[in-house]
Amino acid sequence: MTTHCINLNADLGESFGAWKMGDDTSLLQIVKSANVACGFHAGDPTVIQETIREAIARGVSIGAHPSYPDLQGFGRRVMQMSAKDLEANLLYQIGAVQAIAAAEGGRVTHVKPHGALHNVACADAAVASTVVNALRKLDPSMILLAPARSVLAKAAGHVGQPVRYEVFADRTYLDDGQLAPRSREGAVIHESHACVEHVLRMLNANAIVTANGLYLPCRIDSICVHGDGAEAVATAKAIRIALESAGYLLEPLCNLESYL
Repeated sequence: MTTHCINLNADLGESFGAWKMGDDTSLLQIVKSANVACGFHAGDPTVIQETIREAIARGVSIGAHPSYPDLQGFGRRVMQMSAKDLEANLLYQIGAVQAIAAAEGGRVTHVKPHGALHNVACADAAVASTVVNALRKLDPSMILLAPARSVLAKAAGHVGQPVRYEVFADRTYLDDGQLAPRSREGAVIHESHACVEHVLRMLNANAIVTANGLYLPCRIDSICVHGDGAEAVATAKAIRIALESAGYLLEPLCNLESYL
């Protein structure tokens, strides 16, 4: 059986003060990369520190998960920001996570936008360019984790910023390759077995498989499981078992071969 390397990631560190979100401790025993909330949609300095500390202990690679400054809306509301303001917000968020990671003896190896910022950057060339420009100012070797076939991934490729391509285990796709809006019925896949089937279908086809059954060929480096769902741990565990049974070797995102 041929072994292929792949990454399994989750959005983590989304608790805030006395408010708890997800089971990060359990997920960090399953996934290989953590996208850590930077405090603008969720998370706080203590949560960031604790999440990073545990990720380092588990050998999980660390990513910054910046968003629009939308704590009340969990980063899921589109905000109109100038390129200047958005870039400054990104530098602020990513830089904070970099500082905490360095203090704990680790480093941030990738960045993945969150929520509405992620969705807009995947379709809007100007916003995508702003995200990539912020990364280049911080570190030209920083990996951008972006959806396969997205405008965001293409923007990184155009300027030589390292990029890895992900698909989502627990979300369905429109025929243009974008995620189906959460407001649409069936946009979120809740059952673990259905997520496993969705992932394996895409990996076997080397393509995004849309809700309408279209196949959009793409490269897949990483699988994302959202950490805020009730079934997140069970889903991540089931996907890991299925991937390993299919001959995949799970690796941190920074260990995967670079594709520019």
